[in-house]
Amino acid sequence: MILVLGATGFLGKTVCRILDQEGREYITTSLSNGVDLREHGPTIELFESARPSIVLNCASFVGGIQYGYKYPVDLLQNNIRMTANILEACQLTDVKRLINPISNCVYPADASLFREPEIWNGPMHESVMVYGFVRKAYLIAAYAYKKQFDQEIVNIVLSNMYGPGDHFEEERSHAIGALIMKMVRAKALMKDEVIVWGTGKPVREWLHVNDGATALVKAIEMPYVDHPVNVGVATGISVKELAFMIKEAVGYHGELVFDPSKPDGAEHKTVDGSLGAELLKWHPSIALKTGIEDTVAWYMENKE
Repeated sequence: MILVLGATGFLGKTVCRILDQEGREYITTSLSNGVDLREHGPTIELFESARPSIVLNCASFVGGIQYGYKYPVDLLQNNIRMTANILEACQLTDVKRLINPISNCVYPADASLFREPEIWNGPMHESVMVYGFVRKAYLIAAYAYKKQFDQEIVNIVLSNMYGPGDHFEEERSHAIGALIMKMVRAKALMKDEVIVWGTGKPVREWLHVNDGATALVKAIEMPYVDHPVNVGVATGISVKELAFMIKEAVGYHGELVFDPSKPDGAEHKTVDGSLGAELLKWHPSIALKTGIEDTVAWYMENKE
C-alpha cells in the first residue's frame, strides 16, 4: 500500500492525481485531514494503522526567500519535527521505501550546475540554509537507515516547483507565484508599476508540479541508490526574463521596477538531471512558457 503524506498540498494533490491516472491504490493524510505530522503520537498511530509499504512524503513547511529570512525558527522547528517523526514511524512499521522530494537549495551556494557528487562540496546559501539543512537530513538518513535497518530512503532533488494550485501569497510564495499574484492584482487595480524583489539577475531552473509529481511516482519503481537523484534539464532563466514572461502571460501593461535593496539569493541554480533521466527512464517535459500560461489561467479562474 502507498501512503501519501501532505496529500492536500500543492505537490501532494498532483501526486494523487497521477496515482489515480495509473490506477494505483493509495491512502492519504495531511494536516487539513486531521493528522499533524509534527506530533509524535498521532504520526506513529497513523503508520501503525495504515501499514504502508511505500511512503510518498509531500509534507513540508515551506516559504519563499522573504519568509525564510523572517521566520527561520518556524522553518526549522516545524520541519525537523516532521522529519524525525516520519523517519521513526517508517522504521517502526517496516516501510519498504520512503520517497522524499528534496529542494535543490541543498546544493552549495557557489555551485551553478548542480551535480549529485558535489552536493557536500560547500555551505548552502544563507537565504535557504535553515530549510535546506532539514531537507539535507534525509540524505544522511538514507545512509543510516539502510545500514542499520536495510530500509530504503530515496531522495529526489527537484527545482523550485510552480503550476496550478501553487501558493499565491506575498511571503510564502516562490517567485513565480508571487509575481503572478502581484501582476494580476496590479492589472485589476490599473496600477502603473509592480515591484520585483532584487536585481533580476539571478538565474533559476523551474519545474512544473506535474513533472515533479511524476518523478516521485516513478521513483517507486526506480532502482535503489543511497545518494540523491536530480530531476532537471540544466536550463535556467533570469528573474528578470521570468518577470517579463509572466507580465506577457498576465497581459499587464505597467512597468516592472526591480528593487536591488531586496535580497537576490544565490546567483545561479540549474540542475544536471542526466542521472535522474537514466534511473527514472523519464525526464521533465513541460516547457516553462507553457507552464506559466497554464498557471496564470488557473490563478485567474481560482484567485478568489
